[in-house]
Amino acid sequence: MGEHSASHLRRILRLYLTNWDLLEVAPAAELALTELIANVVRHVPGRRCQTFIFRLPTGDGVRVEVADSSPAIPLAIRRDELDDGGRGLILVNAVTDDWGVVKRWDGTGKSVWFECVDRRKATGDRARFSPRAPTGPRP
Repeated sequence: MGEHSASHLRRILRLYLTNWDLLEVAPAAELALTELIANVVRHVPGRRCQTFIFRLPTGDGVRVEVADSSPAIPLAIRRDELDDGGRGLILVNAVTDDWGVVKRWDGTGKSVWFECVDRRKATGDRARFSPRAPTGPRP
C-alpha cells in the first residue's frame, strides 16, 4: 500500500457502486474503506493487504473486506481528543451499518469488514435499521 492506494481503491469501489446502483452508500463506504487502508499503512508490516468488494445477496448494499497478515485485532476505542490518531474504527462504526473482524483460521492475519445498506432499497428490518453511534470497543 502506498500513499495513493486509498484513492485508487475508492475509485474502484465507486465503479462497483455505480454499476450496482448503490451510490447512496458511496460516501460512507468510501470513508470506511479509507480508514481500513490507513490502518494497514500504519500498523501492518510491509503494508500488504487484499481488498474484496461484494454486493450483498439482498442487492441492497455492499460489503468490503480488507485482509492482512497482522494478527493484531483492531478495536474502536475512544481516545483522548488531543491524540493525533486512533479514531479510524470509531468513524467506521459511525458511518457503516455493521463491521467486524475475523481472524484467519491459522492465526496469520485477519480480515476487517464493513457493510453499508441503501435504506431506499432495503426491506423489512433492514429498512428500519439506522447506523449506530460509536459505543467504544466492539468484539
